[in-house]
Amino acid sequence: MALMTGDEYVESIRRLKMKIYMFGETVDNPVDNPILRPSLNSVKATYDLAQLPEHADLMTAKSHLTGKKINRFCHIHHSTDDLVKKVKMQRLCGQRTASCFQRCVGLDSFNSVFSTTYECDRKHGTKYHENFLEFLKEAQEKDWTVDGAMTDPKGDRGLSPGRQADPDLYLRVVERRKDGIVVRGAKAHQTGICNSHQVLVMPTIAMGPEDRDYAVSFAVPLDAENLFMVIGRQSCDTRKLEGSDLDVGNREFGGVEALVIFDNVFVPNERIFLNGETDFSGMLVERFAGYHRQSYGGCKVGVGDVLIGAAALAAEYNGAHKASHIKDKLIEMTHLNETLYSSGIACSCEGSETASGNYLIDLLLANVCKQNVTRFPYEITRLAEDIAGGLMVTAPSEKDLRHPRIGPYLDKYLRGVASTPTEDRLKIMRLIENLTLGAAAVGYRTESMHGAGSPQAQRIVIARLGNMERKKALAKNIARIK
Repeated sequence: MALMTGDEYVESIRRLKMKIYMFGETVDNPVDNPILRPSLNSVKATYDLAQLPEHADLMTAKSHLTGKKINRFCHIHHSTDDLVKKVKMQRLCGQRTASCFQRCVGLDSFNSVFSTTYECDRKHGTKYHENFLEFLKEAQEKDWTVDGAMTDPKGDRGLSPGRQADPDLYLRVVERRKDGIVVRGAKAHQTGICNSHQVLVMPTIAMGPEDRDYAVSFAVPLDAENLFMVIGRQSCDTRKLEGSDLDVGNREFGGVEALVIFDNVFVPNERIFLNGETDFSGMLVERFAGYHRQSYGGCKVGVGDVLIGAAALAAEYNGAHKASHIKDKLIEMTHLNETLYSSGIACSCEGSETASGNYLIDLLLANVCKQNVTRFPYEITRLAEDIAGGLMVTAPSEKDLRHPRIGPYLDKYLRGVASTPTEDRLKIMRLIENLTLGAAAVGYRTESMHGAGSPQAQRIVIARLGNMERKKALAKNIARIK
């Protein structure tokens, strides 16, 4: 198969018998659920775009394992050009969906596990890299969407995994058998996992020898026995049940988060990629974090493009687009957005080859990229809300707009410039609301803060890789201090 169409992808998810809970009830058919379907559509877009000849260079690649044409979301980076195209692909997908399209975390986990298993095998004589290559071949051939799962609930942040009051607050191996392992625990904040075929689990922190059972990486299908998920609430999520295109802001696309619980899930030996080698847990975490922090220089920029465009339209519909302060705010939004993009491109261009042959981004610049992402989208959002005005949060519902008695009054008094229909003005207001306050804000504003690690996590890496001693030596040389 190698490349699925969007429709084929939807049907492949429909065939999975996942165990999903939402609002205290089981979801028997997530594919057609009105709350979950927009998030599925966002993933579907990555398959649809890969079918278009004009986007083939960004959306597809040649597998180094089989030589076949594959979706770039299943690809292993083998050059800085691959790293750059990844960021450009993510910006394109963000522009087309104005949402999180959910496959980045799988791509980033592929490349992290690829290089880490190679180096672990060289040191310990394990066969994890061989296991992973077989898994990767199948993922490429079947064009899987794979959810990368790293974040544990963590419990008391001041305690290591093995010192928690409840040992399951970090996912761990509870039984080792001849044919595999049994794991128990949970992974939190899993974006798009109910739209995925497989989950690729990784440890969440660097670990010492005493936490051997927690240093585990593996893959299982999403309908594995004893695996289930609970969908997280989002602002304005039940608007999708009302049947109003206008009120949801973004009718077709969206994102979804979940807590995923592994209640004694069996993992066969051939799907294990790390099992107790604590000395490689830190490498896997750092590399995944670096790749994923690079990703935000693409995906968030694409969504930012849509938000900036919406703000510009709001200014036009309000009749304020010629005001100098409005022009200046749009310039500032563009400046901030392109700065994020330049960081994503820079860490890609400065990437280097790992021992396994794949390419790793420049970790320092990737962390600088994500540190900017924890700030700039918040300012872009603030400026968009400023330009939009109060109508963004006081607009009436679509039912009121269609009401035979009050609808004409709303059309009369909520119109901006005379040439723009009131309905179009309200549509843009709802889109801005969706991106800044509503369901999409989870994947844009809030995720910009906490996705791929908190701001402090990036600052720790920046401090470690910033090479302050070399900078001091440069200053001493210029100042002639011996």
